[in-house]
Amino acid sequence: MAPSLTVRVLSAAARLGVPRRPRSAPATAPLPAAGSGARQELPPPPPPPWGAERDPPPAVDFGDTREAFRSKSSAELLRGLVVLGLCAVGPLVEHNRELLRLCQRVLGQALFERLMKMTFYGQFVAGEDQEAIKPLIRRNQAFGVGAVLDYSVEEDLSAEKAERQELDSCTSAAEKEMGGAEQREKQYRAHPGFGDRRGGVISARTYFYADEAKCDQHMETFLRCIDASSGSSEDGFSAIKLTALGRPQFLLQFSEVLVKWRRFFHQMAAEQGQAGRAALEMRLEAEKLREALANLGIATKAETQRWFTGENLGISGTVDLLDWNSLIDSRTKLSKLLLVPNMKTGQLEPLLSRFTEEEDLQMKRMLQRMDVLAKRATETGVRLMVDAEQSYFQPAISRLTLEMQRRFNRDRAIIFNTYQCYLKEAYDNVTVDMELSRREGWHFGTKLVRGAYMEQERERAAQIGYEDPINPTYEKTNEMYHRCLDYILEEIKHSRKANVMVASHNEDTVKFTLRRMMELGIHPSEKKVYFGQLLGMCDQITFPLGQAGFPVYKYVPYGPVQEVLPYLSRRAQENRGFMKRANRERDLLWREVKRRLRAGTFFSSSH
Repeated sequence: MAPSLTVRVLSAAARLGVPRRPRSAPATAPLPAAGSGARQELPPPPPPPWGAERDPPPAVDFGDTREAFRSKSSAELLRGLVVLGLCAVGPLVEHNRELLRLCQRVLGQALFERLMKMTFYGQFVAGEDQEAIKPLIRRNQAFGVGAVLDYSVEEDLSAEKAERQELDSCTSAAEKEMGGAEQREKQYRAHPGFGDRRGGVISARTYFYADEAKCDQHMETFLRCIDASSGSSEDGFSAIKLTALGRPQFLLQFSEVLVKWRRFFHQMAAEQGQAGRAALEMRLEAEKLREALANLGIATKAETQRWFTGENLGISGTVDLLDWNSLIDSRTKLSKLLLVPNMKTGQLEPLLSRFTEEEDLQMKRMLQRMDVLAKRATETGVRLMVDAEQSYFQPAISRLTLEMQRRFNRDRAIIFNTYQCYLKEAYDNVTVDMELSRREGWHFGTKLVRGAYMEQERERAAQIGYEDPINPTYEKTNEMYHRCLDYILEEIKHSRKANVMVASHNEDTVKFTLRRMMELGIHPSEKKVYFGQLLGMCDQITFPLGQAGFPVYKYVPYGPVQEVLPYLSRRAQENRGFMKRANRERDLLWREVKRRLRAGTFFSSSH
């Protein structure tokens, strides 16, 4: 039988040069700065309090329109008023794609592109290519605002073609030939009606797998974006999506393997009376774990005894979730690696009957593309931000990103993972991954978002029949966001080896972050806490932060007018969806227009 997806991924990563995870420390012992046997290091001393050796940053006033819009010409203010006003007109936004096509036919391509650059494209997109975007990026830098570059070109596929490609690329050759896909978990297989992953999504790009050549094209696009970031800004970021780099079948299968083994750990913990605890607080008794592994046929008691001998793993008499992950990755016999636990029967069962040679190559190529991008980012000094995606892909995406972090984040945070705080498991995911970074001594890099797929995820879970992965209310998501953020800020205070981008348009969340930074003594000059907003939105948050000395970034899309129309369509929908915020932005823009008119500076270059 072929090796399991878990170990095939990690062994392929090892062939690409990813070091094997050092054995973790006993759960009850002090955590080392790196893997087992590493020199014990104390965390750096806390920085002096503000007002001692360094002054606090200026206060940030998100209602000061002069500071918020200092970088904007009066013409840009008027454009913002027009565009945000149009985004408030429901029928226009609802039928925006049809209206855009009609305008193209009536005006012709040249006039249509000119109109777009004067309105929506000019508001939300930086330019057509990496040369065209430089003036805007440099102007923003002059006001303390950096850039997260994103080449925002998308294929404008019909819903039918998108679904056809998705269903084909998410189903293995064995399942197509012999059936059996229905035996896999509902959440981790493709379903008719949900193949077009763009449905109900307004804040994220979507890639559909066509072939390996297309994935290579996407990799080259991301490489050019990394180079553009390096050439146009200092200390910049570049965003990538893993669904652009390989066949999604692999992400689905790997996610299912990871989730099933993690659930099995939780089931064993529950049987030992630990149900309801946070993931990192669960400790399995090593002796009972050995009995369970023997009963499942994973290994005999003699084999598991050898696993624990001479290792930190299990010396304390208990095994936590990180120990368990390490055990599964490195110790399972090759003949049993495709097997996952069936919690109903208590037996191991095959996830797939076989891989074809081409499927094996497709998985390896995805890892190789990730490796190429991470190396280029390291060479050019650009941080690589891996975007989050749907919950049925995310376990694999996060795990692969974690493997890149373990390799490339040794000296500083180069690779950033993204955590979606509308997920019920967000806090457990953040805490477990950060604990691994502590034990192994690398720099934890993350972007926190609320999430882009809520409507689609809820509908899919309800119709297909599995547990909704989303928090029940917006308030619960806010609580989750602030809980995860506070945990990371506390880690920054204690070790200075964590980094977080607060990617939010929520003014209350930004104020919460500023308050906690002050309470914890995290100075903006340390560049451990970043803020991020989309280009063309929330300037009243971005620019005051930048001018007060906080590291803040605009998410900067670029690409030819015709090819970024799907992106522009989503921006219009997003502004309508967040009407309260959009109304506040329009009010602030109008206040600044009136202020300039009263001051006689409306037509002046000095505001």
